[in-house]
Amino acid sequence: MSALLTIRDLRVTYKGAVEALGGIDMDLAAGDSLAVVGESGAGKTSLARAVVGLMPSAAEITGSVCFRGQQLLGLPEDELRRLRWRHLAYAPQHAAFNPVVRLGDQVAEPLRIHRGMGASDALARAEELAVEVGLDPNLLGCHPHELSGGETRLALLAMALSCEPEVLLLDEPTAGLDPPAARAVLERVRRAISQRELAVILISHDLPSLSAVCAQTLVLYAGRVAEFGQTHKVVGDPAHPYSWGLVNAFPVMSTSKDLRPIRGSAPDPTAMPAGCRFHPRCSQAETICAAEAPPLEEHRGRLITCLLGGIQPLIRLERVTKSYEVNGARRRPRPAVSSVSLEVLHGEVVGLIGPSGSGKSTLARIAAGLLEADSGRVMLAIGGLGRQPPGEDAFRGQDVQALPQRRRRAARRDMQMIFQDPSRALSPRLRVLEAVREPLDVIAEGEAGERRARSVAALERVGLRVGAALLESYPQQLSGGQQQRVAIARALVSEPRLLLADEPTAMLDASEQARVVALLKDLQVERGMGMLFISHDLALVRKVADRVVVLADGEVVEEGPSGRVCSAPVSAVTRGLIDNCPTFEAPANVAEPEPEGEGAR
Repeated sequence: MSALLTIRDLRVTYKGAVEALGGIDMDLAAGDSLAVVGESGAGKTSLARAVVGLMPSAAEITGSVCFRGQQLLGLPEDELRRLRWRHLAYAPQHAAFNPVVRLGDQVAEPLRIHRGMGASDALARAEELAVEVGLDPNLLGCHPHELSGGETRLALLAMALSCEPEVLLLDEPTAGLDPPAARAVLERVRRAISQRELAVILISHDLPSLSAVCAQTLVLYAGRVAEFGQTHKVVGDPAHPYSWGLVNAFPVMSTSKDLRPIRGSAPDPTAMPAGCRFHPRCSQAETICAAEAPPLEEHRGRLITCLLGGIQPLIRLERVTKSYEVNGARRRPRPAVSSVSLEVLHGEVVGLIGPSGSGKSTLARIAAGLLEADSGRVMLAIGGLGRQPPGEDAFRGQDVQALPQRRRRAARRDMQMIFQDPSRALSPRLRVLEAVREPLDVIAEGEAGERRARSVAALERVGLRVGAALLESYPQQLSGGQQQRVAIARALVSEPRLLLADEPTAMLDASEQARVVALLKDLQVERGMGMLFISHDLALVRKVADRVVVLADGEVVEEGPSGRVCSAPVSAVTRGLIDNCPTFEAPANVAEPEPEGEGAR
């Protein structure tokens, strides 16, 4: 099917060298539905306004926007006006209704001008449109200021649909609407797409709603395309680190973890970063990302702009097996983990959960290189852990267990572990400052003064009051919560990309546990680390993890998004963990109090 709308290398620059769009290409045919998403300032509204010719005169626009082969850029205003409403309709984010004209007359105006309808017929049709979009037709007799924000958006949608355009652009069509009303509006748009073969561009922050309506999704970041493809792929399995961050930041009922923003903030439009524009916020950025702008290329069944091919695993365990020998009448191996495979992506938190003795700690120690697996591989995958020694190849795609000892130590610099019991993890012979500084001493990074400064900064970052008393203390002189914070500072001082947290709150009371978990989440977002969070407490893991892997008897019995695993478990082990999660319930033998007063009877 030939395209109704064709956009090539569309670029928009505002006064002051503010680049809003930097080379957009797309085709839109009849019946196509495209969601355009991104943070505020990504260029979404500029894209819509450039298509319909409603840009301010000071804006510089280059490239090509064609409707049915006709070039729209540079077209005289009177010709553009003939195309608007009848062929190209745009409902802006902020409804600009005339405050002194009744709403019905304004909704009917395009019908009178572009369809040549009389006043009474146009008003009757406006009432029909109001019903179609879920607006009380009696409100058409009101002035705009007498309606709520949601009601004016419905009126604007009715107005945009009035002339039955071929291309409809809706900017935040559900803003200000309650969920049922928003769902009704989007259902109306969906029917228009199927019944009229209407081509629609939907611009919104509401990812779940857009994903239910639009077949394709375009993700914009700082005026550039980050990802473009079928919605079920872009939203269900995002490939670009920015898309992944957008999806994970959105509150939905299918997600049980706490909200997590994308670290950092969008760039200043007057001073865009060199190379990949997302690299200052990207958890997997390499040196090349700051130097070279990525092209829009196909990866994993969609188009993305990423020099590393999209979001990559930090670490991948492939069919790892480990057994221990058990003393008895006969010495026989006891499997601790059996053919376990899992991976942790850049910036992702994976919850590893299971009953005691299921093999969680063994797997973590193998991942950290503290234990050798009997079989299987521990792979540092493409795009991960790229700080290799000068002049040597990166560790990418190599089995850590097969590396020479010197290179294995360098790899461990980017993988740090927080152990279950900080009193055993911290040497009783080292003072706090020495214990935190030790990882830097081992890798001989920086001068002595720099190592001390970084160690003090790490202690401050984990919320400890740093002074001579703390720095000169031994771990056994601290409380359990303070010891765990010191252990976390020690793990973070080398600025790892991957954190292996093995029951990091098991020795703490509930209040201190909450503080430590909140601290870990903040640090994980701030630094863009991946984290393998190990616990037997599913109630805790579901607040932290993006994805959950359930172990039992050394084998993976279930894995998936944390919301799905916690709400619809498929294994008996997971159901048992959920059934035993702590809840606040009234004791079964406590009777309900009798209501007081005659009115209660």
